[in-house]
Amino acid sequence: MENLQGKIISIARGDNGARAVVVVDAGIICPRCAAGKGCGAGIFGATDSARRVEAIFSNNLQLSVGDSVNLTLGSRNLLQASIIVYGWPLFGAASAAALAQLAGLADTGAAVAALLGLAIGTALARLRLASKACLTQFVPVVTGHPGTSAS
Repeated sequence: MENLQGKIISIARGDNGARAVVVVDAGIICPRCAAGKGCGAGIFGATDSARRVEAIFSNNLQLSVGDSVNLTLGSRNLLQASIIVYGWPLFGAASAAALAQLAGLADTGAAVAALLGLAIGTALARLRLASKACLTQFVPVVTGHPGTSAS
């Protein structure tokens, strides 16, 4: 996924850094996704409207309301988010199918159990991603204006 670009609509500065509310056009989050060739990360969310995202940035960056900016998410946070989005539903499906087989259910029963496990894993992942703890953990960082390198 490429870095997101958005427009700052508000800024709050403090001693330890600053926070900005950035509007991101969710329909063009990733060109590969827009072309139908992406990783599928947007499958669980609507991608047809603008979204407001709170991002942090260093006070060294000279940014103001109305500026276009690049946003990024740390690779460690991206990996953790990927595990939640993909791993939890996969684990639910595999676990439910294995339990169904151990219980002696036929292939049809195992397939139904796998689908049920997939649905439960997906529901749990959605709940986790919508939780306040998750929203504060996965905070994007403003890296600068489009066309500039990260500082």
